Amino acid sequence: MSRAEAVRAANALGARWAERVDTGAGTVLMPAGVWPLLGLLAPTGSPQVRGELAEVLGASPEAAAERARELFGLLRGAPGVRAALGLWSSPLLRPRPEWLAGLPMDVHGRLTGDEERDRKELDGWARRCTDGMVDAMPVPLDPTTRLVLAAALTVRTDWIRPFSDFGGPPEGADEVWPRPVHYLSRLTRMLDRAALLETPDGPITELRVLGDRDIDVRLLLGEPDTAPGRVLAAGIEALAGRHRRTTADRLPLGTTGPGLRIGEVRSYDPEPELYVTVPQFTVEADHDLLERPDLFGLRTASSPSATEHRLPGLADGEPLYIGSAAQRATATFGRLGFRAASVTAFGVGAAGAPVPPPYRVREARVRFARPFGFLAVHRTSGLVLAAGWVTEPDPYVDRFASYGDPDEEDDF
Repeated sequence: MSRAEAVRAANALGARWAERVDTGAGTVLMPAGVWPLLGLLAPTGSPQVRGELAEVLGASPEAAAERARELFGLLRGAPGVRAALGLWSSPLLRPRPEWLAGLPMDVHGRLTGDEERDRKELDGWARRCTDGMVDAMPVPLDPTTRLVLAAALTVRTDWIRPFSDFGGPPEGADEVWPRPVHYLSRLTRMLDRAALLETPDGPITELRVLGDRDIDVRLLLGEPDTAPGRVLAAGIEALAGRHRRTTADRLPLGTTGPGLRIGEVRSYDPEPELYVTVPQFTVEADHDLLERPDLFGLRTASSPSATEHRLPGLADGEPLYIGSAAQRATATFGRLGFRAASVTAFGVGAAGAPVPPPYRVREARVRFARPFGFLAVHRTSGLVLAAGWVTEPDPYVDRFASYGDPDEEDDF
Protein backbone atom coordinates (compact mmCIF):
# COMPACT_ATOMS: atom_id res chain seq x y z
CA MET A 1 0.00 0.00 0.00
CA SER A 2 1.61 3.26 -1.16
CA ARG A 3 1.21 6.67 0.46
CA ALA A 4 -1.14 7.67 -2.36
CA GLU A 5 -3.27 4.61 -1.61
CA ALA A 6 -3.28 5.57 2.08
CA VAL A 7 -4.48 9.07 1.15
CA ARG A 8 -7.28 7.57 -0.94
CA ALA A 9 -8.21 5.20 1.89
CA ALA A 10 -8.29 8.02 4.45
CA ASN A 11 -10.39 10.15 2.09
CA ALA A 12 -12.75 7.24 1.48
CA LEU A 13 -13.27 6.89 5.24
CA GLY A 14 -13.92 10.63 5.34
CA ALA A 15 -16.53 10.35 2.58
CA ARG A 16 -18.34 7.51 4.38
CA TRP A 17 -18.21 9.43 7.65
CA ALA A 18 -19.52 12.61 6.01
CA GLU A 19 -22.49 10.71 4.58
CA ARG A 20 -23.55 9.53 8.04
CA VAL A 21 -22.64 12.45 10.29
CA ASP A 22 -25.36 14.65 11.79
CA THR A 23 -25.17 18.02 10.01
CA GLY A 24 -28.28 19.55 11.56
CA ALA A 25 -26.55 22.32 13.51
CA GLY A 26 -23.45 22.43 11.35
CA THR A 27 -20.40 20.25 11.86
CA VAL A 28 -16.72 19.71 11.17
CA LEU A 29 -14.81 16.43 11.08
CA MET A 30 -11.14 15.61 10.47
CA PRO A 31 -10.72 12.12 9.02
CA ALA A 32 -6.96 12.62 8.68
CA GLY A 33 -6.81 12.57 12.48
CA VAL A 34 -8.76 9.29 12.77
CA TRP A 35 -7.43 7.00 10.04
CA PRO A 36 -3.82 6.93 11.34
CA LEU A 37 -4.95 6.04 14.88
CA LEU A 38 -7.02 3.14 13.56
CA GLY A 39 -4.02 2.07 11.48
CA LEU A 40 -1.70 2.09 14.50
CA LEU A 41 -4.16 0.02 16.55
CA ALA A 42 -4.98 -2.47 13.79
CA PRO A 43 -2.00 -4.87 14.34
CA THR A 44 -2.77 -5.14 18.06
CA GLY A 45 -6.24 -6.60 17.59
CA SER A 46 -7.61 -10.10 17.92
CA PRO A 47 -8.27 -11.90 14.61
CA GLN A 48 -11.84 -10.58 14.43
CA VAL A 49 -10.79 -7.02 15.33
CA ARG A 50 -7.99 -7.13 12.76
CA GLY A 51 -10.43 -8.24 10.09
CA GLU A 52 -12.94 -5.46 10.84
CA LEU A 53 -10.24 -2.78 10.85
CA ALA A 54 -8.63 -4.12 7.68
CA GLU A 55 -11.96 -3.83 5.86
CA VAL A 56 -12.44 -0.23 6.97
CA LEU A 57 -8.80 0.78 6.36
CA GLY A 58 -8.54 -0.94 2.99
CA ALA A 59 -5.27 -2.69 3.91
CA SER A 60 -3.86 -5.46 6.07
CA PRO A 61 -3.22 -4.38 9.67
CA GLU A 62 0.55 -4.38 9.18
CA ALA A 63 0.34 -2.34 5.96
CA ALA A 64 -2.16 0.06 7.56
CA ALA A 65 0.18 0.65 10.51
CA GLU A 66 3.06 1.44 8.16
CA ARG A 67 0.93 3.83 6.12
CA ALA A 68 -0.37 5.45 9.32
CA ARG A 69 3.21 6.30 10.25
CA GLU A 70 3.78 7.68 6.75
CA LEU A 71 0.62 9.81 6.94
CA PHE A 72 1.78 11.24 10.25
CA GLY A 73 5.08 12.03 8.57
CA LEU A 74 3.25 13.73 5.70
CA LEU A 75 1.15 15.78 8.12
CA ARG A 76 4.13 16.74 10.26
CA GLY A 77 6.07 17.85 7.20
CA ALA A 78 3.27 19.80 5.53
CA PRO A 79 3.49 23.60 5.83
CA GLY A 80 0.45 25.00 7.58
CA VAL A 81 -0.32 21.67 9.27
CA ARG A 82 0.65 20.76 12.80
CA ALA A 83 0.24 17.11 13.81
CA ALA A 84 1.04 15.52 17.15
CA LEU A 85 0.69 12.01 18.55
CA GLY A 86 0.25 11.33 22.26
CA LEU A 87 0.24 8.11 24.28
CA TRP A 88 -0.34 7.77 28.02
CA SER A 89 -0.40 4.42 29.82
CA SER A 90 -1.28 3.34 33.35
CA PRO A 91 1.32 1.76 35.66
CA LEU A 92 -1.01 -1.26 35.61
CA LEU A 93 -0.34 -1.72 31.89
CA ARG A 94 2.86 -2.70 30.14
CA PRO A 95 2.49 -2.06 26.41
CA ARG A 96 4.31 -4.51 24.18
CA PRO A 97 7.78 -3.19 23.23
CA GLU A 98 7.31 -4.19 19.59
CA TRP A 99 4.19 -2.01 19.35
CA LEU A 100 5.84 0.93 21.10
CA ALA A 101 8.78 0.61 18.70
CA GLY A 102 6.46 1.67 15.88
CA LEU A 103 5.65 5.00 17.57
CA PRO A 104 7.80 8.13 17.87
CA MET A 105 10.06 7.93 20.91
CA ASP A 106 8.85 11.17 22.49
CA VAL A 107 5.11 10.43 22.66
CA HIS A 108 4.85 8.01 25.60
CA GLY A 109 3.64 9.54 28.86
CA ARG A 110 2.25 8.04 32.05
CA LEU A 111 -1.14 8.09 33.74
CA THR A 112 -0.89 8.42 37.52
CA GLY A 113 -4.31 7.07 38.41
CA ASP A 114 -5.22 10.46 39.91
CA GLU A 115 -8.08 11.41 37.58
CA GLU A 116 -7.91 15.14 38.28
CA ARG A 117 -4.16 15.27 37.73
CA ASP A 118 -4.30 13.13 34.62
CA ARG A 119 -7.18 15.14 33.17
CA LYS A 120 -5.21 18.34 33.66
CA GLU A 121 -2.21 16.82 31.86
CA LEU A 122 -4.24 15.52 28.89
CA ASP A 123 -6.29 18.71 28.52
CA GLY A 124 -3.10 20.76 28.61
CA TRP A 125 -1.63 18.60 25.84
CA ALA A 126 -4.75 19.16 23.72
CA ARG A 127 -4.52 22.93 24.17
CA ARG A 128 -0.77 23.08 23.46
CA CYS A 129 -0.97 20.94 20.35
CA THR A 130 -3.88 22.86 18.81
CA ASP A 131 -2.82 26.38 19.77
CA GLY A 132 -5.78 26.56 22.15
CA MET A 133 -8.43 25.84 19.52
CA VAL A 134 -9.39 22.58 21.29
CA ASP A 135 -9.34 23.00 25.05
CA ALA A 136 -9.87 19.45 26.29
CA MET A 137 -9.19 15.81 25.49
CA PRO A 138 -12.49 14.45 24.16
CA VAL A 139 -12.39 11.07 25.96
CA PRO A 140 -13.21 10.48 29.65
CA LEU A 141 -10.89 9.08 32.31
CA ASP A 142 -12.03 6.63 34.98
CA PRO A 143 -10.50 3.91 37.18
CA THR A 144 -10.66 1.42 34.30
CA THR A 145 -8.61 3.60 31.91
CA ARG A 146 -5.34 1.89 31.06
CA LEU A 147 -4.19 3.78 28.00
CA VAL A 148 -5.02 6.91 25.98
CA LEU A 149 -3.84 7.26 22.37
CA ALA A 150 -4.51 10.64 20.79
CA ALA A 151 -3.77 12.63 17.65
CA ALA A 152 -3.93 16.41 17.40
CA LEU A 153 -4.22 18.07 14.00
CA THR A 154 -4.19 21.79 13.30
CA VAL A 155 -4.57 23.44 9.89
CA ARG A 156 -3.79 27.09 9.23
CA THR A 157 -3.65 28.88 5.91
CA ASP A 158 -3.86 32.43 4.59
CA TRP A 159 -5.67 33.04 1.32
CA ILE A 160 -3.32 33.82 -1.54
CA ARG A 161 -5.82 36.54 -2.44
CA PRO A 162 -7.88 37.83 0.52
CA PHE A 163 -11.64 38.39 0.47
CA SER A 164 -13.23 41.79 0.91
CA ASP A 165 -15.38 42.34 3.97
CA PHE A 166 -18.80 42.66 2.35
CA GLY A 167 -20.53 42.95 5.72
CA GLY A 168 -24.28 43.15 5.25
CA PRO A 169 -26.47 40.68 3.37
CA PRO A 170 -26.80 41.18 -0.41
CA GLU A 171 -30.24 41.38 -1.92
CA GLY A 172 -31.72 38.18 -3.28
CA ALA A 173 -34.93 36.21 -3.13
CA ASP A 174 -33.02 32.94 -2.63
CA GLU A 175 -31.67 34.00 0.77
CA VAL A 176 -32.70 31.29 3.24
CA TRP A 177 -30.50 31.98 6.29
CA PRO A 178 -32.68 32.44 9.41
CA ARG A 179 -30.98 35.78 10.11
CA PRO A 180 -28.77 38.31 8.28
CA VAL A 181 -25.24 36.92 8.00
CA HIS A 182 -21.78 38.40 7.54
CA TYR A 183 -20.71 38.00 3.90
CA LEU A 184 -17.27 38.07 2.35
CA SER A 185 -16.80 38.87 -1.34
CA ARG A 186 -14.17 38.48 -4.03
CA LEU A 187 -13.80 39.48 -7.69
CA THR A 188 -11.24 37.53 -9.72
CA ARG A 189 -10.38 36.89 -13.37
CA MET A 190 -9.71 33.19 -12.75
CA LEU A 191 -12.97 31.53 -13.67
CA ASP A 192 -11.51 28.04 -13.26
CA ARG A 193 -11.70 28.49 -9.49
CA ALA A 194 -15.43 27.74 -9.80
CA ALA A 195 -16.77 24.52 -11.28
CA LEU A 196 -19.87 22.41 -11.65
CA LEU A 197 -19.67 18.76 -10.54
CA GLU A 198 -21.95 16.23 -12.23
CA THR A 199 -22.93 13.63 -9.61
CA PRO A 200 -25.65 10.96 -9.28
CA ASP A 201 -27.21 13.21 -6.64
CA GLY A 202 -27.47 16.18 -8.97
CA PRO A 203 -25.19 19.11 -9.80
CA ILE A 204 -22.90 20.51 -7.12
CA THR A 205 -21.17 23.87 -7.36
CA GLU A 206 -17.57 23.87 -6.16
CA LEU A 207 -15.52 26.96 -5.35
CA ARG A 208 -11.80 26.43 -4.82
CA VAL A 209 -10.15 28.98 -2.53
CA LEU A 210 -6.37 28.78 -2.71
CA GLY A 211 -4.41 29.20 0.49
CA ASP A 212 -0.70 29.41 1.09
CA ARG A 213 1.30 26.57 2.65
CA ASP A 214 -0.04 24.07 0.11
CA ILE A 215 -3.63 24.09 1.42
CA ASP A 216 -6.89 24.75 -0.45
CA VAL A 217 -10.44 25.08 0.85
CA ARG A 218 -13.27 23.90 -1.39
CA LEU A 219 -16.79 25.20 -0.79
CA LEU A 220 -19.61 22.95 -1.97
CA LEU A 221 -23.25 23.82 -2.70
CA GLY A 222 -25.81 21.27 -3.86
CA GLU A 223 -29.47 21.50 -4.76
CA PRO A 224 -31.76 22.31 -1.80
CA ASP A 225 -33.02 18.71 -1.60
CA THR A 226 -29.59 17.04 -1.83
CA ALA A 227 -28.57 15.46 1.46
CA PRO A 228 -25.66 17.34 3.10
CA GLY A 229 -23.72 14.11 3.55
CA ARG A 230 -23.93 13.37 -0.15
CA VAL A 231 -22.71 16.87 -1.04
CA LEU A 232 -19.63 16.40 1.16
CA ALA A 233 -19.02 12.84 -0.01
CA ALA A 234 -19.29 13.87 -3.67
CA GLY A 235 -16.80 16.68 -3.07
CA ILE A 236 -14.32 14.19 -1.62
CA GLU A 237 -14.97 11.69 -4.41
CA ALA A 238 -14.31 14.42 -6.99
CA LEU A 239 -10.75 14.68 -5.67
CA ALA A 240 -10.21 11.17 -7.02
CA GLY A 241 -11.81 12.04 -10.37
CA ARG A 242 -15.00 10.10 -9.73
CA HIS A 243 -17.28 12.91 -10.94
CA ARG A 244 -17.04 15.09 -14.02
CA ARG A 245 -15.84 18.58 -13.15
CA THR A 246 -16.41 21.45 -15.62
CA THR A 247 -14.86 24.79 -14.73
CA ALA A 248 -16.77 28.05 -15.14
CA ASP A 249 -14.60 29.20 -18.04
CA ARG A 250 -15.79 26.17 -20.07
CA LEU A 251 -19.47 26.16 -19.14
CA PRO A 252 -21.86 27.44 -21.86
CA LEU A 253 -23.33 30.90 -21.45
CA GLY A 254 -26.66 30.71 -19.69
CA THR A 255 -25.62 27.75 -17.53
CA THR A 256 -27.03 27.75 -14.03
CA GLY A 257 -26.25 25.54 -11.08
CA PRO A 258 -26.66 25.66 -7.32
CA GLY A 259 -25.80 29.26 -6.48
CA LEU A 260 -24.05 29.58 -9.88
CA ARG A 261 -24.87 31.64 -12.98
CA ILE A 262 -22.83 32.02 -16.20
CA GLY A 263 -23.65 35.12 -18.26
CA GLU A 264 -22.20 38.22 -19.89
CA VAL A 265 -21.76 41.78 -18.66
CA ARG A 266 -20.35 44.98 -20.09
CA SER A 267 -16.98 45.89 -18.62
CA TYR A 268 -14.13 48.34 -18.90
CA ASP A 269 -11.74 45.37 -18.73
CA PRO A 270 -11.58 42.71 -21.46
CA GLU A 271 -10.91 39.89 -18.97
CA PRO A 272 -13.71 37.59 -17.69
CA GLU A 273 -15.01 37.99 -14.14
CA LEU A 274 -15.81 35.60 -11.31
CA TYR A 275 -17.73 37.27 -8.49
CA VAL A 276 -18.16 35.32 -5.24
CA THR A 277 -20.10 35.98 -2.04
CA VAL A 278 -19.71 33.55 0.86
CA PRO A 279 -20.62 33.82 4.54
CA GLN A 280 -17.95 34.02 7.19
CA PHE A 281 -18.33 31.10 9.60
CA THR A 282 -17.09 29.12 12.58
CA VAL A 283 -18.28 25.57 13.22
CA GLU A 284 -17.52 23.22 16.09
CA ALA A 285 -18.42 19.60 16.75
CA ASP A 286 -17.90 16.70 19.14
CA HIS A 287 -18.04 13.24 17.61
CA ASP A 288 -18.48 10.00 19.57
CA LEU A 289 -16.96 7.48 17.16
CA LEU A 290 -18.47 4.57 19.05
CA GLU A 291 -21.96 5.72 18.09
CA ARG A 292 -21.08 4.28 14.65
CA PRO A 293 -18.62 1.48 15.50
CA ASP A 294 -19.06 -0.33 12.17
CA LEU A 295 -18.09 2.82 10.26
CA PHE A 296 -14.70 2.85 11.99
CA GLY A 297 -14.18 -0.92 12.28
CA LEU A 298 -14.63 -0.82 16.06
CA ARG A 299 -17.65 -3.09 16.56
CA THR A 300 -15.73 -5.94 18.20
CA ALA A 301 -12.87 -3.82 19.52
CA SER A 302 -15.32 -1.74 21.60
CA SER A 303 -17.26 -4.71 23.01
CA PRO A 304 -16.02 -5.40 26.55
CA SER A 305 -15.40 -8.99 27.55
CA ALA A 306 -14.15 -10.34 30.87
CA THR A 307 -12.45 -13.24 29.13
CA GLU A 308 -11.60 -12.29 25.54
CA HIS A 309 -8.66 -9.92 24.87
CA ARG A 310 -9.70 -7.52 22.08
CA LEU A 311 -6.20 -6.03 21.75
CA PRO A 312 -3.72 -8.78 22.62
CA GLY A 313 -0.97 -7.16 20.57
CA LEU A 314 -1.09 -4.02 22.69
CA ALA A 315 -0.21 -5.50 26.08
CA ASP A 316 -0.32 -8.73 28.06
CA GLY A 317 -2.43 -9.22 31.14
CA GLU A 318 -6.05 -8.22 31.69
CA PRO A 319 -8.40 -8.12 28.66
CA LEU A 320 -8.38 -4.76 26.89
CA TYR A 321 -10.97 -3.10 24.63
CA ILE A 322 -11.71 0.35 23.19
CA GLY A 323 -13.73 2.02 25.94
CA SER A 324 -14.08 5.43 24.27
CA ALA A 325 -13.27 7.04 20.93
CA ALA A 326 -14.11 10.64 20.12
CA GLN A 327 -13.08 13.71 18.16
CA ARG A 328 -13.55 17.41 18.99
CA ALA A 329 -13.04 19.75 16.07
CA THR A 330 -13.45 23.39 15.08
CA ALA A 331 -13.00 25.36 11.87
CA THR A 332 -13.14 29.07 11.02
CA PHE A 333 -13.38 30.68 7.58
CA GLY A 334 -12.54 34.38 7.56
CA ARG A 335 -11.41 37.19 5.29
CA LEU A 336 -7.76 36.17 5.34
CA GLY A 337 -8.00 32.42 5.72
CA PHE A 338 -8.52 29.58 8.13
CA ARG A 339 -7.45 31.61 11.18
CA ALA A 340 -8.35 34.54 13.36
CA ALA A 341 -7.21 37.71 11.66
CA SER A 342 -8.28 41.20 10.57
CA VAL A 343 -7.87 43.48 7.54
CA THR A 344 -9.24 46.97 6.75
CA ALA A 345 -9.21 48.44 3.20
CA PHE A 346 -10.50 51.48 1.32
CA GLY A 347 -11.33 51.56 -2.39
CA VAL A 348 -10.52 54.78 -4.23
CA GLY A 349 -12.23 55.37 -7.57
CA ALA A 350 -11.52 57.93 -10.32
CA ALA A 351 -14.16 60.60 -10.71
CA GLY A 352 -15.15 61.82 -14.18
CA ALA A 353 -17.79 61.78 -16.91
CA PRO A 354 -19.24 58.28 -17.42
CA VAL A 355 -18.12 56.36 -20.51
CA PRO A 356 -20.03 53.23 -21.62
CA PRO A 357 -18.03 50.04 -20.95
CA PRO A 358 -16.46 48.97 -24.28
CA TYR A 359 -16.30 45.19 -23.66
CA ARG A 360 -18.77 42.36 -23.26
CA VAL A 361 -17.15 39.71 -21.06
CA ARG A 362 -18.06 36.37 -19.53
CA GLU A 363 -19.21 36.70 -15.93
CA ALA A 364 -19.59 33.85 -13.44
CA ARG A 365 -21.37 34.54 -10.19
CA VAL A 366 -21.26 32.14 -7.24
CA ARG A 367 -23.23 32.80 -4.09
CA PHE A 368 -23.58 30.65 -0.98
CA ALA A 369 -26.98 31.80 0.30
CA ARG A 370 -28.02 28.57 2.06
CA PRO A 371 -26.33 25.70 3.96
CA PHE A 372 -23.17 24.44 2.24
CA GLY A 373 -20.18 22.19 2.77
CA PHE A 374 -16.43 22.71 2.85
CA LEU A 375 -13.25 20.68 2.53
CA ALA A 376 -9.73 21.67 3.56
CA VAL A 377 -7.35 19.77 1.28
CA HIS A 378 -3.58 19.29 1.24
CA ARG A 379 -2.90 20.44 -2.31
CA THR A 380 0.05 18.15 -3.13
CA SER A 381 -1.31 14.83 -1.84
CA GLY A 382 -5.06 15.46 -2.09
CA LEU A 383 -5.51 14.41 1.56
CA VAL A 384 -8.71 15.80 3.10
CA LEU A 385 -7.65 17.50 6.33
CA ALA A 386 -11.10 18.72 7.38
CA ALA A 387 -14.67 18.52 6.13
CA GLY A 388 -17.76 20.22 7.41
CA TRP A 389 -21.23 21.64 6.90
CA VAL A 390 -22.34 25.22 7.59
CA THR A 391 -25.90 25.95 8.74
CA GLU A 392 -25.38 29.05 10.91
CA PRO A 393 -22.79 31.49 9.52
CA ASP A 394 -21.54 34.41 11.57
CA PRO A 395 -24.31 37.00 12.02
CA TYR A 396 -24.23 40.39 10.36
CA VAL A 397 -23.49 43.17 12.84
CA ASP A 398 -23.89 46.78 11.77
CA ARG A 399 -20.87 48.28 13.48
CA PHE A 400 -21.87 51.82 12.59
CA ALA A 401 -25.17 51.39 14.43
CA SER A 402 -23.36 50.71 17.72
CA TYR A 403 -21.86 53.16 20.14
CA GLY A 404 -18.40 51.64 19.75
CA ASP A 405 -15.56 52.83 17.55
CA PRO A 406 -16.59 52.10 13.92
CA ASP A 407 -12.95 51.62 12.99
CA GLU A 408 -12.43 48.90 15.58
CA GLU A 409 -12.30 45.45 13.94
CA ASP A 410 -13.00 42.00 15.35
CA ASP A 411 -10.63 39.13 14.58
CA PHE A 412 -12.73 38.31 11.55
